[in-house]
Amino acid sequence: MAEFNFEKINAARKLLGLSSEATVSEIKEAYRTMVKRHHPDRYRNEAERRENEKRMAEINRAYELLLSYIEEYKISFRKEDVERCEPERDMKRFYQDWLEGR
Repeated sequence: MAEFNFEKINAARKLLGLSSEATVSEIKEAYRTMVKRHHPDRYRNEAERRENEKRMAEINRAYELLLSYIEEYKISFRKEDVERCEPERDMKRFYQDWLEGR
């Protein structure tokens, strides 16, 4: 299981312009919008092209980080939820409650 750092997740969320309660579809839509806007192939000027290559790398890292957080276990993007994210413990509790009919 990966460990998640709130500052990195929050920075990634802000880079994509997402709220703290963003859904998966909102994350994907924000990513697509950013990719269309910053894709290096859209720029003929070499300096702009290099700048947008760097920006695309940041966008891709942010997107991958957010998706890995969601895949592991997403409660929300609030600091307290990221810091208390313990997927194994929470899934065990969920299934135990479910099996016991709570």
